Amino acid sequence: MMIGYNLDKIKFATDTATFEKAVEIYESDGVKNFEFVGLGFSAKVRGSKGDFYNVFVSAKHYDRGNCDCYLGQNETLCKHLVALAIYVVMRGDKLNAEDKKTISSPECSERLGELSKEELTRIKKDIALAMKYIKSYTGPSKIWFAYQDSLCEGCARLSKIVSELPVSEQMAKLLVDMLLRLDKKISYGVDDSDGTVGGFIEEVVLMLQEFVKIDSKCIRAFKKLCGKETMFGWEEPLAKIFDEQDID
Repeated sequence: MMIGYNLDKIKFATDTATFEKAVEIYESDGVKNFEFVGLGFSAKVRGSKGDFYNVFVSAKHYDRGNCDCYLGQNETLCKHLVALAIYVVMRGDKLNAEDKKTISSPECSERLGELSKEELTRIKKDIALAMKYIKSYTGPSKIWFAYQDSLCEGCARLSKIVSELPVSEQMAKLLVDMLLRLDKKISYGVDDSDGTVGGFIEEVVLMLQEFVKIDSKCIRAFKKLCGKETMFGWEEPLAKIFDEQDID
């Protein structure tokens, strides 16, 4: 049976708390009686008090299925369904530290360095793929929440990418270009009503300010922002840093 998701999809599209609880269930052998059923998979999944719930997850969408726990009965994604989805893609194999690592917001690596031409090309490709989850909203109101989930997933994927980048002028330029692309997306129809994308942008701006403290040459990357007006004015602190420095 073809599976329409992988572990990255589950991790980046699920809120951190639910994913971590699902991992605990999976690693403690809490998924029992796993089997193929119709267009998906079923199992008994252990709850917090040791009781087992009947769970079904679609083979195509990890967040579609049912669970007879309280949340599941109210059509809310629960840790039991996510634990079963993890079992579907892992089939009992051990999760490593990277598999379980979640990043809720971008963080400065505090590690100096530059990327090779090949590494830079790969990172740009990864950013482009993550950006696809941040798209204009043109659908009916009934799919608005699913749309917001897509924005969250895109920002989560971007957070992981940028948090692993070394500190250098090269990377500062990459991040500035990424922020400008996100700003353009917002101006062309991204519905950021809940501030997911805007919040991510603000956190990357703070991250870039940390870059400057570690390597002052990163300031040069901010020249592109001078004279620009972005949707939320996020460029102002970075442009100010550039203006206050005597750097050509």
